[in-house]
Amino acid sequence: MIITRQKPLDEVLRYIRKAEKVFLVGCGECSTTCKTGGEKEVFAMKAALEKNGITITGWIMPSAPCVAAQIKTEFAKHIKEVKEADSILILACGLGAQSVRENDRFGKIVHIACDTLFMGEIDKEGVFKERCSACGECVLELTGGICPVTLCAKGLLNGPCGGVDKGKCETDNERDCAWVLIYNELKKRDSLDRLRQIRPPKDHSKTNKPRQLDLTASSLSVK
Repeated sequence: MIITRQKPLDEVLRYIRKAEKVFLVGCGECSTTCKTGGEKEVFAMKAALEKNGITITGWIMPSAPCVAAQIKTEFAKHIKEVKEADSILILACGLGAQSVRENDRFGKIVHIACDTLFMGEIDKEGVFKERCSACGECVLELTGGICPVTLCAKGLLNGPCGGVDKGKCETDNERDCAWVLIYNELKKRDSLDRLRQIRPPKDHSKTNKPRQLDLTASSLSVK
């Protein structure tokens, strides 16, 4: 899941001219879960903008605005409202925002209502936690399903640093050391031998941006 937070209203208002007509785009998946771009938040944004003298021409709530086909379909259904607008305000992650810009055939100005924070999971208390860095070279199989690239403050690949104290990270004494967690998990699985395998330095070329996956060629090409 892509975790976002909504920008402060005064920041959003700085982007939009008083007489501007705006079309709103929400997100039915990640931003709805984060309560930053679901139907409730879109209606709240609509009311707030109208209170500040901004005209809203319409709105859409695609399940996933990062999917080009969904944006094209929704825009086609609301073509009159989109055409009437001067700009589009997107309450979604950066992926959704760029998908909207690329698939708007009228070339409207795009305004951004959310900050994109990280990829995360939701725990049973409803807290969003970063768990993956999309590094392009997953080591979870070797580390008991716990990602040292993300959970270790230093991204270490071969065990803990010398700063670990009573199982806690030296950068934050309330945070569990990722490698202590990995050790305990591998011990449970009777797989501690994996800790003896020295891993080579991370191949950071696999995170060169922007990345592109061509499913027809079954290969990852970096451009």
